Amino acid sequence: MHFNNVKIIVTGGAGFIGSHLVDALIERGARDVHVIDNLSTGKKEYVNPKAILHKLDIRDYDAIFPVFQGAQFVFHLAALARIQPSIQDPKTAHDINATGTLNILLASSKNKVRRVIYSASSSAYGNQTEMPLHEDMRPQPLNPYAAQKYFGEIYCRMFSNLYGLETVALRYFNVYGPRQPEEGPYATVIGIFLRQKKQREPMTVVPNGHQKRDYTHVRDVIRANLLAAESRHIGKGEIINIGTHTNHSVLDVAGLIGGPTVFIEPRLGEARETLANISKAKNTLAWEPQVGFEEGIEELKKLSGLV
Repeated sequence: MHFNNVKIIVTGGAGFIGSHLVDALIERGARDVHVIDNLSTGKKEYVNPKAILHKLDIRDYDAIFPVFQGAQFVFHLAALARIQPSIQDPKTAHDINATGTLNILLASSKNKVRRVIYSASSSAYGNQTEMPLHEDMRPQPLNPYAAQKYFGEIYCRMFSNLYGLETVALRYFNVYGPRQPEEGPYATVIGIFLRQKKQREPMTVVPNGHQKRDYTHVRDVIRANLLAAESRHIGKGEIINIGTHTNHSVLDVAGLIGGPTVFIEPRLGEARETLANISKAKNTLAWEPQVGFEEGIEELKKLSGLV
């Protein structure tokens, strides 16, 4: 599919993943890309100059509704995308992650959008008794963020069943790469470690460094989004894992970046381990990861001037 003659909306298009997606769409020939972002965590300088930025909040349905007129694809990435802030302020997180998603789906349905590609989260799995994690497992969210993102999946499926809106939910596993946040409450562990290394500080490991994560490079996540827009085999609210089927401990990450570590207090509401079964992504999207973890970390070290 070519995107050059269709109107596309990317919510959260000034953020880490969203801005990469906007760039990829424009590289693929898209000429009518609209970004909805309130710039609370996104950065204006990340927005491709060929895209149209609407500085709006997805909590404001009346404000965002007109942007959806004539759109064919909506990539919904806008979220308060970290666990700890959702524990500290669950209401704000709910308003953005759950009610905001409802607003996106409703505006899409009313404006006869062809398909919504929803950025879901592997945090919905919580702690499971077996690995790898597959889409048929019963979700066990451990925190408000995970519950809200899971609720968005339910809404996507419901809008497909009740209103005929094509939807698909991509469950991301720990996305990392260029533009990942390094400061503040929305920083990723890899981003934090890179910042600490640059500032010649020890890397802060929580709690013993043995918890494992399936780290997925942002370029692989972007390819999954594009394939999810193009696929003729989905659109009924399917949930698809986007991971690598490999995982690494926090200590592994620190070792690859290199430098001293210090252990700090554990954080509430986080899973012990994630590891994605990606057979569904292979079968339905013909997608599999291309960026190895060591390769991805080495690239980030170079971009950070650490090599």
